[in-house]
Amino acid sequence: MTYWLMKSEPSEVSIDTLAGQPGQTIDWFGVRNYLARNFLRQMKLGDKAFFYHSSCPEPGIAGVVEIVREAYPDPTQFDFHNPHFDPKSPKDNPRWSTVDVKLVSKVELLSLAVLRTKPELAGLRLLQKGNRLSVTPVEPQHAEILERMLKRI
Repeated sequence: MTYWLMKSEPSEVSIDTLAGQPGQTIDWFGVRNYLARNFLRQMKLGDKAFFYHSSCPEPGIAGVVEIVREAYPDPTQFDFHNPHFDPKSPKDNPRWSTVDVKLVSKVELLSLAVLRTKPELAGLRLLQKGNRLSVTPVEPQHAEILERMLKRI
């Protein structure tokens, strides 16, 4: 099993939004960065991800999710009325992918500020200068540390 970190703006999809979905499952739509897309395409059933609230007053890890459907074409790329519409994405070879995630647990917010205080997390991609990717892998040693730090609610 691989661990990932997946960022979402709470105004778009929050951990509470996910918790309120049928089956507590949602597709991780709207990724429009090629490297992040490639990471989505590497995800396997049963992989876990830290659900991270970004671009908000207090960013941080808000929950844990499980990958329950591997990569498939993101339908928002073909929806003219959707802000994630991509007129250059061909239907016969879609440019963008999504995965389905299911809520494993909500956690007490583990803030970015707290994460930055942990020297043992210095190599975590999230904490690297200039990293803005919405989907990143998490090294096993970092996943273990993060799991120990989480307070499930």
